[in-house]
Amino acid sequence: MSAGEKRRRIFRAGNEEERDEAYNRRDTKTGIYLLQDGSEEPFNIRLHLAKDILTIQEQDVICVSGEPFYSSERTVTIRRQTIGGFGLSIKGGAEHKIPVVISKISKEQKAELSGLLFIGDGILQINGINVRSYRHEEVVQVLRNAGEEVTLTVSFLKRTPAFLKLPLCEDCSCVPSDQSSGTSSPLCDSGLHLNYHPNNTDTLSCSSWPMSPGLRWEKRWVDLRLIPLLHARLSQYVPGTDICRQNAFQVIAVDGVCSGVIQCPSTDECTDWLQAIASNISALTKHNVKKINRNFPVNQQIIYMGWVDEKEQDSVQDRMYTPKFLALRGSSLFKFSAPPVTTWDWTRAEKSFTVYEIMFKILKDNELVDKRKHCFSVQTDSGEDIFFSVELECELLLWEKAFQMATFFEVERIQCKTYACIVDSHLMGLTIDFSMGFVCFDAATKELEFSNLFAVLHCIHAFFAAKVACLDPMFVSSRNAAMAPVVSATSTLTAPSQISKLKYAS
Repeated sequence: MSAGEKRRRIFRAGNEEERDEAYNRRDTKTGIYLLQDGSEEPFNIRLHLAKDILTIQEQDVICVSGEPFYSSERTVTIRRQTIGGFGLSIKGGAEHKIPVVISKISKEQKAELSGLLFIGDGILQINGINVRSYRHEEVVQVLRNAGEEVTLTVSFLKRTPAFLKLPLCEDCSCVPSDQSSGTSSPLCDSGLHLNYHPNNTDTLSCSSWPMSPGLRWEKRWVDLRLIPLLHARLSQYVPGTDICRQNAFQVIAVDGVCSGVIQCPSTDECTDWLQAIASNISALTKHNVKKINRNFPVNQQIIYMGWVDEKEQDSVQDRMYTPKFLALRGSSLFKFSAPPVTTWDWTRAEKSFTVYEIMFKILKDNELVDKRKHCFSVQTDSGEDIFFSVELECELLLWEKAFQMATFFEVERIQCKTYACIVDSHLMGLTIDFSMGFVCFDAATKELEFSNLFAVLHCIHAFFAAKVACLDPMFVSSRNAAMAPVVSATSTLTAPSQISKLKYAS
């Protein structure tokens, strides 16, 4: 086995114990945020990030005991107290295009409740009067005139408008709606014990609790969507544009299921979530690549793959970018519209390029083509520049290192490359050799013509970069060579003066 193959295997295998440990140690996060789903008003959801799935939950009131109950409506009778009245606060009304909603249940007042009312319940009927279309003040008047005992028909509203700021639990105790921070303890299911625990302060401190067996309800977080993270993609941008959402993002599963737009309260919190999700996606991808590579020969191993957004050449205003899946495998860069799953998928790439005949470049701020950040370009063997965008700077660095590694491995494997050229109308060959340098069968001062000039230039660049890399002790000796600093050829290497004599064939 050659030294080059040994280095490649060291890179691809790495320290498997460390990789597996990192795979199992991936971030988990939980938090309460707002979700904008289509044209609906934003509503509170809970996000839970695990190593391989993002769970989006919404609050709902469910029946947990008694006879099966198929209606979402509940009926409860409460009695007015001398001090404190019914002990309820309400918000909303028909003027806000929603029913009146219970926004607070007093902690101190005593009332004869059956344990069926929850913060977030919409009041549908009062003593049989349908108040769904009543304005706020009209509902208040009906309640004032309802007598000492009132029967309410309610239904929990999962998606109340954001301006209501319905209180969520913090350490299992509810705060008034005007003091709500909009956050929740990630370990607390709001109102989990409301129906049967008399010490719970999320509802009224009742003078007597129902003792007879019957329906029991609980307010819980229930799953709304499950987003598998393998090959999922993140986006802060309005689809197809360079418009970045403020403190918001969405996650799209490989099958197209979208999380909806998740809104965070601050830039830092949004960035934390983006980085955590991106880290888990990356770890899943690497773990999957490791398994796939067992079926491929050494010279066809996958170095890296993932989602990017490609800038359209003939873009229109609402479609400037299109999601693409790039994969660096063996000697080629593949571009897909969806991740390759089967061996046959690899033969159906939209385009493929030879890695040592293209040029990778991270775009500086003054080179960006629009408002998108974290962009890189790939100049093809025909001289065409293709622009790509990623979500985070860490993704940009991963792509840079992956291109460097793929180029080095392939140059080291082939050792030399010969291109046809024309010298004084005679067909000749220019050989770029990893060990010997440039070899041509004529004087070096002669001008050479190439029909594929950019491919030659990029190949020369690739060989120079690989030569420098193989002399870097950190690159050669480190078992984690992929993560070791590799000299960036785009910024440190200058082609020899002879390259200036190369020109297009007429």
